[in-house]
Amino acid sequence: MSRYFLFVALVVVAALVPRAAAAQGQPTMYGPSVVAEQAKTIAAAAVAEARKNQWTMAIAIVDTAGDLVYFERMDHTQVGSVDIAQAKARSAARFKRPTKAFQDALAAGGEGWRILSLEGAVAVEGGIPLMSGGKIVGAIGASGGTSQQDGVTAAAGAATLK
Repeated sequence: MSRYFLFVALVVVAALVPRAAAAQGQPTMYGPSVVAEQAKTIAAAAVAEARKNQWTMAIAIVDTAGDLVYFERMDHTQVGSVDIAQAKARSAARFKRPTKAFQDALAAGGEGWRILSLEGAVAVEGGIPLMSGGKIVGAIGASGGTSQQDGVTAAAGAATLK
């Protein structure tokens, strides 16, 4: 019986995520996925920001489905950041919102705790959807510094599409 209730809860949450995204002003449409050349340019901007601040980062660029298009790990970046950067990018693409939105919701408590039940949702800043023509074309994930540093690095990469 408990599996049934878990299934129903997940179906309800999955149905509400797109509505919540729209209510929060988040884009709900996907466009054509980012291609390798674009991904390299986005990653280069993120790496340049990290270097400017003397941070070491792992940068992942994913398509609209959250699948890896391009990855770069700067020298001396902690190995754990490889998986984290990819997870942040995947989360941002699949849930159509920056991972900081999940981080903030958890910090607020209450209903925000429901995010813990969303498989693949990363509640740490550093994942940002990539926008082109008002549509999501992929996402960037950065990991290696503090949560805020990861967010700054990812934002620098995402800004190249605007």
